[in-house]
Amino acid sequence: MVLKIAKFQIGDIVHHRVFAFRGVIFDVDPEFSNSEEWWQSIPKNVRPSKDQPFYHLLAENDETAYIAYVSEQNLLMDESGKPVSHPQIGDFFTGWEDGRYIFRETYTN
Repeated sequence: MVLKIAKFQIGDIVHHRVFAFRGVIFDVDPEFSNSEEWWQSIPKNVRPSKDQPFYHLLAENDETAYIAYVSEQNLLMDESGKPVSHPQIGDFFTGWEDGRYIFRETYTN
């Protein structure tokens, strides 16, 4: 097994390379850890490799907020300097400092 080092960390704000959404990372899987059905639902020509980090995001676009699961190859660091306004931010993070979120030690759902 090859050890993969995640490019992004919990609390980082990122945006999708292709689709118009951004979000804050709240969990990282060292490699794909979703269902085979979910993976197969991605069109083959854009389906990412499973052997890379995948990120759980509190995501938002111009219309809604949601949870996203995104491969590392499809994320870029968000350079806008703006916080994310997802309604669950307070469940995972205690604050905002130097352009990133501070992770809450215990989940408050």
